[in-house]
Amino acid sequence: MQTRSLGSLDVSVVGLGTNNFGYFMEPSDVAPVVDAALEAGINFFDTSDSYLESEVHLAAALGTRRSRVLLATKFASPIDGGPGGARPQYVVAALERSLRRLNTDYVDLYQIHRPDPDTPIGDTLEALDQLVREGKVREIGCSNFSAAQLQEAHDAVGNDATRFVSVQNQWNLLQREDESDALAECDRLNMSYLPFFPLASGMLTGKYQRGAQPPSGSRLDKVGGGAALRSERNFDLLEALTAWANERGHSILDLAFAWLSAHDVVASVIAGATTREQVLLNAATASWQLSDSERDEVSEIAR
Repeated sequence: MQTRSLGSLDVSVVGLGTNNFGYFMEPSDVAPVVDAALEAGINFFDTSDSYLESEVHLAAALGTRRSRVLLATKFASPIDGGPGGARPQYVVAALERSLRRLNTDYVDLYQIHRPDPDTPIGDTLEALDQLVREGKVREIGCSNFSAAQLQEAHDAVGNDATRFVSVQNQWNLLQREDESDALAECDRLNMSYLPFFPLASGMLTGKYQRGAQPPSGSRLDKVGGGAALRSERNFDLLEALTAWANERGHSILDLAFAWLSAHDVVASVIAGATTREQVLLNAATASWQLSDSERDEVSEIAR
């Protein structure tokens, strides 16, 4: 498994997103997924304090193997009926809670899950910088930030203080809006990009058919059908992209990962999984590396 730099961290180019661990899986089903990820060379595990019991279930599945992985978690989203947010005192309390739930004394990447319009980003960054200095956090990042918000955060950092090394936003072959926003800003600010929902909630696996309802138990079935994703235009794109991948001996799933990782700004492609088989399929995509011209050709097909 190839690794890439994310600040001071060397993360696997395919990461494991664990929101399924809290929302859709039984605790006993988590360990086989974690085991498969480790066997496949995945070392980057992304969770959040707002994914219900995901942190707890991930920690239980890892057991004594904590030192083998890079743990990323998030704060700021509402939990337990509270408002969440990024006030300095809340940041400190949220981290302590996550450390207990993850059964660890440090987090490798601590991310603000969403902007907090009621708290100056400079105040949040000061709190995060202190946590880094205390050794409880190694690197900091953000999620769901726009280009303007990334610039604001960049400008708010004091001399020699800790900066965001990454942003985690939605980006895939069917949802490319961020290319003209945060993605371009990452290049300018020398930040890494962590795309989530790389398979467009399963659309880029080939499991959904034109004119048919999502299969029972699939992600789009669980979240209400995803009518916007299942548009005629997207099915046209899927047919063209699938044909391109098949001509080269690969699947549309392989292409979804390979196209994202063909962009140098991407450190790790964060993908969820609910079974051992899904993890192994996702991990195997790391072996296909597109050339720049192939990447650009695919980009044009999906435009």
